[in-house]
Amino acid sequence: MLNLSPYFPITDPTLTFLVVLLIILSAPIIMGKLRIPHIIGMVLAGVVIGKYGLNILERDASFELFGKVGLYYIMFLAALEMDMDGLRKSVPRITLFGLLSFLIPFALTYVTSVWMLGYSHEASFLLGALMSSNTLIAYPIVGRYGLQRKPSVTLSVGGSMLALLLALLCVAALSAAHEAEGGLFFWLWFFVKFALFTAALLLLIPRLTRWFLRRYSDAVMQFIFVMSMLFMSAALSEAIGLEGIVGAFLSGLILNRYIPHVSPLMNRIEFIGNALFIPYFLIGVGMLINLRLLFQGEGILWVVLAMVFFGTAGKGLAAYATSFLFRMPISSGHMMFGLTSAHAAGAIAIVMVGMRTEIGPGQYLIGDDVLNGVIIMILFTCIISTLVTEAAAQQITIRDKEVANEDAGRNDDETMLIPVKYPEYAPELLNMAILMRNPRKNRGLVAINVVYDDNDMRKNQELGAKLLEQLSRQAAATDVQMQTQVRIAANIANGIKHAFQEFRASEIIIGLHSAHLFSTKNEEKSSLLGELESPKARFWGQFHQSLFNGLNRQITMARLRQPLSTIRRIQVAVPSRAQFEPGFFRWLERIARLAGNLDCRIQFHGRNDTLAYVNEYMRNRHPNVRVEHHSMTHWNELPQLASTIADDHLFVIVTARKGTVSYKTAMDRLPEEIMRFFSGTNMLIIFPDQFGDAMNEMTFAQPQHTEELSYYDIVRKWIGRLRN
Repeated sequence: MLNLSPYFPITDPTLTFLVVLLIILSAPIIMGKLRIPHIIGMVLAGVVIGKYGLNILERDASFELFGKVGLYYIMFLAALEMDMDGLRKSVPRITLFGLLSFLIPFALTYVTSVWMLGYSHEASFLLGALMSSNTLIAYPIVGRYGLQRKPSVTLSVGGSMLALLLALLCVAALSAAHEAEGGLFFWLWFFVKFALFTAALLLLIPRLTRWFLRRYSDAVMQFIFVMSMLFMSAALSEAIGLEGIVGAFLSGLILNRYIPHVSPLMNRIEFIGNALFIPYFLIGVGMLINLRLLFQGEGILWVVLAMVFFGTAGKGLAAYATSFLFRMPISSGHMMFGLTSAHAAGAIAIVMVGMRTEIGPGQYLIGDDVLNGVIIMILFTCIISTLVTEAAAQQITIRDKEVANEDAGRNDDETMLIPVKYPEYAPELLNMAILMRNPRKNRGLVAINVVYDDNDMRKNQELGAKLLEQLSRQAAATDVQMQTQVRIAANIANGIKHAFQEFRASEIIIGLHSAHLFSTKNEEKSSLLGELESPKARFWGQFHQSLFNGLNRQITMARLRQPLSTIRRIQVAVPSRAQFEPGFFRWLERIARLAGNLDCRIQFHGRNDTLAYVNEYMRNRHPNVRVEHHSMTHWNELPQLASTIADDHLFVIVTARKGTVSYKTAMDRLPEEIMRFFSGTNMLIIFPDQFGDAMNEMTFAQPQHTEELSYYDIVRKWIGRLRN
């Protein structure tokens, strides 16, 4: 490969660490644009900078050290994130599914490796253990749909834990067998040592943890203590002939109950691992991959096809057999298959064991061809798992008819947060919030002004304070209490989200981005893509996308061309399956109050099954509001409504975030359709509440940041421009 200069590979520790940090920073951005799982991006980055790539870095002792720490960290975090309470309630079913999920892929992969790929029995045994394990890559999808307590999800999590544990025990036994002579006595002694090791951890770690956490509350000391338990377990595991990953996993299971998932300690543990150790490990794995082997025959292709097909088929057989035995619906089988079919952390850990297991002088149990095959297999299985789990989550939500709680729109604290910036627009936002609020509860409103932390900060603070004072007088005139705050932030979206949490708000009402109205130097987005910037990005503006992608509560974006008091009719476009979203009755209640206070008619456009829920709610809760219903069988018919909307109408579009049950790909065209067909219309765009807190969880496999414009979109636009 190309050797850039005589100064490469870099050996200086400072420059080496700098390059690694730059990779950790840039790889998720690039992979997000390519719609590839970020965990694969780190591995590919290692391929590029390693000796088999551009030879930029040498795989020195730092990669050995941090790589091993990262490997332990992966297994430790996997155990910490297990839902232990849910697992205990279904032990027999979990045991059966875990055994099937382990044995069927193990047997299929073992036979395939021996008879089709021609590997040794030991290598086939290791590959069988690799494919029998799995990583819950798609679990954040379950959180978005609020299905964490479904039996199929509980079985999947518990089965994954048991299958992974059995796979790690098989790998540890295989590794230990290479360091001693086999025989019955060896295996008996091996299991005795493992039993003593497990008992020691179960007795020692809980007592030490309770004693330490009761006496010391210092954050740094608690973190160091947890890390000490982790590496003590790993060291003891290696001392008795097991792999350190077994000790790391067991210590995570034991510490699970002492480290709550939402605690500051858990946040620190995840932060350190996701920011440094795990990426360092993945980059180091990539540096071992020799891409030249891909061009030296078809062997690598057979390895990938065999592992992906038979390993995935084994997971599918286990999932559907379990759902059949327990008489569960087929959608539950889909969910179990989707969650248990992905391979990532466990597969990388196991294949690394094989690469370190020496079977002869200079010969190892796993070669470069298998390593390359495993990496490519991980990519395919992650894609399969994500697609199947997403489809299964929607099927289960619709199957169980889990419509929103009707009281959600009424029995809440109803604290509305109103971010404001422009004096010509803020009064109308406040007026709309007053018309939507419940006067019987007499909840106050919250208005904030977020300014950038730049050279104009002081001036903008003063302007914001004056604007908020004006709004306070307007609210006081209607006998509505209102809190105000001027916030300083480097990121506007983050400032609003932090204020939302501090004030414990129930929803946000904010002005919709408009280029001709909101064109200031802080709002004008400079893009490296130039004219290739997506219409979606231009429509939403600088921070709106980040706001509704990063917050799972209701957000109402308003574009008002005239005073609300002059509105004669409200027209609402409702997507199909909207009744299954938890925020369905919240937004319906707000629109009904608005129509009642304005004494105007409402027309709902949607599918008949969804409109039936709307009609029942309006008839029971707001019988005095004049309501009409018009069938709209598909979201593609939205532009046809433009001819029915007059200047004195308010057009309300109820949309959905990606990954929710009412989301559909046609919604991706919403910015273009609004700019083309509804440019002069009074409009509200509502993002309803959704299940779960997955968007606020920090995991390396599922980062919070989402790239809205992919490189594929850019290439398509570029090709289209060339054709024209």
